[in-house]
Amino acid sequence: MNLIFDFFFGQYADYDSLSIVLEIIAVIFGLLSVWFSKQNNVLVYPTGMISTALFVYLLAKWGLLGDLMINAYYFSMSVYGWYIWTRKVDDKHVTPISKTTRKEHIWSAVLFVLTLLFVFVVYTVFDKWNNWTAYVDTFTTAIFFVGMWLMAKRKIENWTYWIIGDIISVPLYFHKGFTFTSFQYIIFTALAIYGFIAWKKYLNNSPVTV
Repeated sequence: MNLIFDFFFGQYADYDSLSIVLEIIAVIFGLLSVWFSKQNNVLVYPTGMISTALFVYLLAKWGLLGDLMINAYYFSMSVYGWYIWTRKVDDKHVTPISKTTRKEHIWSAVLFVLTLLFVFVVYTVFDKWNNWTAYVDTFTTAIFFVGMWLMAKRKIENWTYWIIGDIISVPLYFHKGFTFTSFQYIIFTALAIYGFIAWKKYLNNSPVTV
């Protein structure tokens, strides 16, 4: 039993108690955020902002630049998404769930490539190409940037990006020594799948395009 516990949580032996508690709180609010997103509830944004703010602090403390950029971007996009989700398109309706248009797919590809280039430059400037995880971080950062942008616009395809990024992040964060965060991404993956199904059902019942 001790061997199993040490395998999953042994890396926390050198962490201060405050960091462990803050990581757990950030994980809880992160899970709440994805749950509210699945429910198509605007509370996805305030809960997500609490989670990302805590992770920005922790990741800065741990020196994980790529992960920090992802969470800082999440926080800023949450402000934008909160506005979009509550913006009324007419007197009675707010921005609805819809499918990504051809133009938005093109912009998604552009954002993906620009993110790769941006992270490449940042990692080069700060000399972060010292581990294979940096290359995976670059890829997942681009995936999550697009996913967050599409979620802010209430596009169902955002879930595809989240599912891919979440699956990659499970072993990645475990390798980095953040077991609680790794477990969070396992649950994120399941919630993202359910979120896609729920949003797909909504579209099938109320097909709306913007």
